[in-house]
Amino acid sequence: MKLKFVFVSFICTLLLFGCSETDADVIDDTVFTDDNPGSEGDDPITYADVDFSNWKVTLPVDENNNGSPDEYQPSDLINGAYRTNAAIAPYMYDDISDASIEFYTFPEIATTNSSYSRTELRELINPSNSRENWSLAEGGTMTGRLKLVAISEDSQSSSQYHKTIVMQIHGIISIEDMEIHGFSSNNGPPLIKIYWKDGYIWSHKKSLIDESTSGDDLLETSSATWEDIKDNMGYVGFEEFEFRITASDAKLELQLNDNEPLVYQDISLDKWPYENYFKAGNYLGSTAEGAFSKVKYYELEVTH
Repeated sequence: MKLKFVFVSFICTLLLFGCSETDADVIDDTVFTDDNPGSEGDDPITYADVDFSNWKVTLPVDENNNGSPDEYQPSDLINGAYRTNAAIAPYMYDDISDASIEFYTFPEIATTNSSYSRTELRELINPSNSRENWSLAEGGTMTGRLKLVAISEDSQSSSQYHKTIVMQIHGIISIEDMEIHGFSSNNGPPLIKIYWKDGYIWSHKKSLIDESTSGDDLLETSSATWEDIKDNMGYVGFEEFEFRITASDAKLELQLNDNEPLVYQDISLDKWPYENYFKAGNYLGSTAEGAFSKVKYYELEVTH
């Protein structure tokens, strides 16, 4: 009887240690990061698919009191750095419930040549020099998967909601033209603005009022030279959608979801005298008290 008891105890001991060793192996194989410490059995956190190596962000506030919206460079954003920056966190933050990054803005302080506030990314093809940009001949593509989360109602117009810009190609005067003309500002007009308006996606594309305009007169940025051509590209409401902008020599192609692309190919693009950079985020088109908007990005990619 004593021998039987010892044998059973030995078997149980083997099983106990076997089970403990197996459990330890499972724990050792679970990989967590500093951003995602997790706990045993947790699924790893997934963040939005955005590489910030060539983006800076503009915020709707002036916390450093220099008279301009606060900006943070790629080095402040990459490798999740924005997640631990208390100044950025109220305006650009992760939603891990759906692997998105949310851009929140409201009327506060605007950039030069604008009346509106934004929480918006600005492309930097050279992170250390914002004066280096790209021409239409060089081209580029920006693709995003995003949605309008929430926006304030507009009681002062016929629209139900305020509007916001979620993507842009913005023009900028080249270094060469700055030196030739001695300009004090390199600001150019936006070539393409992609608006969310009452659930519809609208394209505003700059075109010459007088197509015979030429030479240095093309660098006149006012509405007397360039006007917006507006196209309704379809309804998305508050649902997720995909949008792509492809820029090439004298041609722009815009695509909403799987819809037929909207193509611009005209003399205004052929004469476009500016260099360019992409923008993406949340640029609220209202200064009304209490106005706000929230835009989510799940994916954002630029190629040249």
